[in-house]
Amino acid sequence: MKNILRPILLILITTFLMYSCNETKDSENKETKAQENEKEINEDIIDANYVLLETEFGNIKIKLYNKTPKHKANFLKLVNNKFYDDLLFHRVINGFMIQGGDPDSKNAAPNVMLGNGGPGYQIDAEFNDSLFHKKGVIAAAREGDKINPLKKSSGSQFYIVQGKKYTEKELDFSEKQLALNNYIIKHPEILTELTSLDQSNYEEGVNALIEKLKNKKDFKINKIPNFKRKFYKEIGGTPFLDNSYTVFGEVVEGLDVIDKIASVKTRQGDRPVKDIKMKMSIIKE
Repeated sequence: MKNILRPILLILITTFLMYSCNETKDSENKETKAQENEKEINEDIIDANYVLLETEFGNIKIKLYNKTPKHKANFLKLVNNKFYDDLLFHRVINGFMIQGGDPDSKNAAPNVMLGNGGPGYQIDAEFNDSLFHKKGVIAAAREGDKINPLKKSSGSQFYIVQGKKYTEKELDFSEKQLALNNYIIKHPEILTELTSLDQSNYEEGVNALIEKLKNKKDFKINKIPNFKRKFYKEIGGTPFLDNSYTVFGEVVEGLDVIDKIASVKTRQGDRPVKDIKMKMSIIKE
């Protein structure tokens, strides 16, 4: 997708990593179910570190991080219970990510819009600066900031990053764009100014807008550290999602399968025209 990093498109694209607030509107009910979920997790499986994800395009081996224990335990529980078997990759965006884990996708009719389903609970965010959106990581989808300021994760929906490779200049510019997106959440009136920018001189317009905002107390540009830049330049990823969605694992075998799935033809809503089913199992090593 062209210009994937533009602030306007960033706001739209990140909605693909969110599930609808219609899943469970009662926050107290979600909290209760989350507590019940933690009690149900089988102690016998939480020491496992790998999951096998099978698709018609090939197999993907996923390593789960110990630095995100709640997400790891929940994912293992769902895999062990065969929750993901026969679910679909219901949203696919080439050059960005592949998303699945909506239980409503099982046996879903071709024209049904998916992405609202889940187990009825959320997982507390587990951000760690050493875990970031390089190509191949698996991260949790979530509801948007307005209704989910604590950035809690969906109990089941996830995405695997494909992304793209970045130049130093692109990474510098993405820092500015991410800062603008964060500012827009608090000041949506700026969106009008962004949409009015001359697209032929877009970067110049963004820089001018940042000059105007840089002294605002709630406007801040966070630098992408060098160790992350190395990965984003050599492997690729989606740096604008860092510290907004919990990354809880990474693909250690089958990166080519991500590219194959990401390249399929999609319909409106980014659902693949031909259903792509998944099956998961725990690898005991």
